[in-house]
Amino acid sequence: TQSTWVSEQQKIELREAFDLFDVEGSGTIDVREIKVALRALGFEPKKHELRKMISFYDKDNVGKFDFNQFLALMTDKMTEKDTREDILLAYKLFEDQDEHCITLDKLKSIANELGEMMTEEELKEMIDQASSENDGKVDEKDFLKI
Repeated sequence: TQSTWVSEQQKIELREAFDLFDVEGSGTIDVREIKVALRALGFEPKKHELRKMISFYDKDNVGKFDFNQFLALMTDKMTEKDTREDILLAYKLFEDQDEHCITLDKLKSIANELGEMMTEEELKEMIDQASSENDGKVDEKDFLKI
């Protein structure tokens, strides 16, 4: 299960956060509290993301989350955040420091360092597919969409 993707310490912290919102001690929290809980844990979900998450985890449409539902949602969000951070770290490795984007020259240099035998045309095609502005450059926003 996804809950195995978080450490025991993180599970304890998530339990503590859940208990803060379970003021009545009922073992559930109202879905309206999910946004506040997410924000308290460092997430800023958009309204449509929040609705999507709630409908996904509150399949019975009860309007309440038990701890297991809360844990599953938070595990997904934490995994998503880690993935985004990993992607941004990868971007920084490819980024041309002067241009603040990935250029064809930088991609060629990295491909050579890694021993990748790709033609300039293949590399240019990669840049063109990823570039939202068709300017031969891939910025951070483009890279996150890949």
